[in-house]
Amino acid sequence: MRIFLIGAAGGVGAATTRRLRLSGAEVILAGRNEEKLAALGSSYAVLDATDFDAVSQAVQKAGPIDGIVNCAGSILLKPAHLTSEREFRDTIDLNLKTAFAAVRAGAQAMIHTGGSIVLCATAAARTGFANHEAIAAAKAGVIGLTLSAAASYAPRNIRVNCVAPGLLDTPMSARITQNETALKASQAMHALGRIGRPEDVASAICWLLNPENSWITGQVIGVDGGLGTVRAR
Repeated sequence: MRIFLIGAAGGVGAATTRRLRLSGAEVILAGRNEEKLAALGSSYAVLDATDFDAVSQAVQKAGPIDGIVNCAGSILLKPAHLTSEREFRDTIDLNLKTAFAAVRAGAQAMIHTGGSIVLCATAAARTGFANHEAIAAAKAGVIGLTLSAAASYAPRNIRVNCVAPGLLDTPMSARITQNETALKASQAMHALGRIGRPEDVASAICWLLNPENSWITGQVIGVDGGLGTVRAR
């Protein structure tokens, strides 16, 4: 199995890379940070994942693939009235535009062979949380993209799914996880009493990529400790 992974240098991307390699898969890494990509492996492409042509060209150059994953993204926690237009545009670009670029390039590459596309949303796209307006809007777009693309490419045997995590212990969320008060509050919001690890999400991504699960498409899988659906306390 050959997988093209965008955002490979991030917490979830790196964890997914490690898990895929343990399963025997070949992973072509992609992202902006060449130093981090090089540390993960020798097969990588340095690119801006918001650039449609750059992503398509990198995927084409990689050769035949069985799947593509988009782990690129960002976190912005602000109410709408304090969010600048630039912040909103950057949030849309880093989360929704990169996902669209992945679907576009993945479909081009697998249109005759079939395969799997996995995107990343968030629990906040389906449950209202204060101060999440921009990121919730972007990730809700990812969910809509997942469903529509799954319908478009099902006749081509291309499966499209996404994961919707809760808060994860990654460098991206360090501002929250390194604040003891904020961390305890976040842990309490998750029914299982802890925030997630990158490996939790990587496991679900790899499961969706696995050809053994070839009858699954158009699904949004919450990997969120119950955050999106359960109130245990």
